[in-house]
Amino acid sequence: MLVLGIETSCDETAAAIVRRDVDGSGTIVANVVLSQIEDHTAYGGVVPEIAARAHVEALDAVIERALAAAGVAIADLDAVAATAGPGLIGGVLVGLMTAKAIAAAAGKPLIAVNHLEGHALTARLTDGLEFPYLLLLVSGGHTQILAVEALGRYRRLGTTIDDALGEAFDKTAKLLGLPYPGGPAVERAARGGNPARFDLPRALLGRESLDFSFSGLKTAVRHAAQAIAPVTEADIADLCASFQAAVCDVVARKCGRAIDRFRAETGIIAPTLVVAGGVAANKALRAGLDAATAAHRARLIVPPGSLCTDNGAMIAWAGAERLACGLVDDLDAPARPRWPLDPTAAPRLGSGQHGAKA
Repeated sequence: MLVLGIETSCDETAAAIVRRDVDGSGTIVANVVLSQIEDHTAYGGVVPEIAARAHVEALDAVIERALAAAGVAIADLDAVAATAGPGLIGGVLVGLMTAKAIAAAAGKPLIAVNHLEGHALTARLTDGLEFPYLLLLVSGGHTQILAVEALGRYRRLGTTIDDALGEAFDKTAKLLGLPYPGGPAVERAARGGNPARFDLPRALLGRESLDFSFSGLKTAVRHAAQAIAPVTEADIADLCASFQAAVCDVVARKCGRAIDRFRAETGIIAPTLVVAGGVAANKALRAGLDAATAAHRARLIVPPGSLCTDNGAMIAWAGAERLACGLVDDLDAPARPRWPLDPTAAPRLGSGQHGAKA
């Protein structure tokens, strides 16, 4: 089957064609991604209204490019899939309404995909991975550890109680005067820094919980920078290296605990940990997870960088997997700014200076 996937949940306008064969394997036939980084650089972050307008202007051409690259027409498709959430609601609406229009005009099934499910299933496309497995989702908006048990069955084991990891990277970059996007800028600066110079906190490591907290770490970086102001380039490199080391330590150790628990629950001797989301591109984090999975007798899968960040191929593949199980949606499928993969998981509450926050 051939499925068109449309992704517009944040600041990438993307469309892809994926083929799913009868044996369950998949092939990316075309994958087009148009980044909006230049549109948002002046603001130091994604502006939702600008992002939505950019999707409106670009999406038709991006879909045409994907169809042309695949050498297929809309009539050749078996279904149209689009991100229906979670994400910036203006952008989600652009992609989902476009998919509905194509599906209605061409008489094709519509599949409303959870963006996080797209990330969760990518390793099944790239590596043919079987259920169940562990997923570490690290992006600008999400930081979670999940047990991926089957299609549509995702059990949250841990989550952030405040900032997502990508958000912490971006805010740290901004307070140190580094350019947007912040994650790559912090990683570049950290390469020339001393990770042992600043003793930054490793939040929640003393608890058995698999939850994360990065708000205090970000604040500690600010206090350290203020204490030595005015900061030099060498100071910034050391702050970034110390921040990155703290992040990698926390994530690796939490994932090690998750692997042990997952093994105890499932009896799988050598579990697989999949890492997805834009922060998965960080090489230091990858090295820390390599060491953690080796120490805990697990396999690590990190899809190619182009499939870790937002893209249409992961949405098309999630759509193909759902279509193969007969799971399609009506044209009144809603756009959702929030859509947890595990709807049974209670919100995690952290406590800050001004009280509780989710």
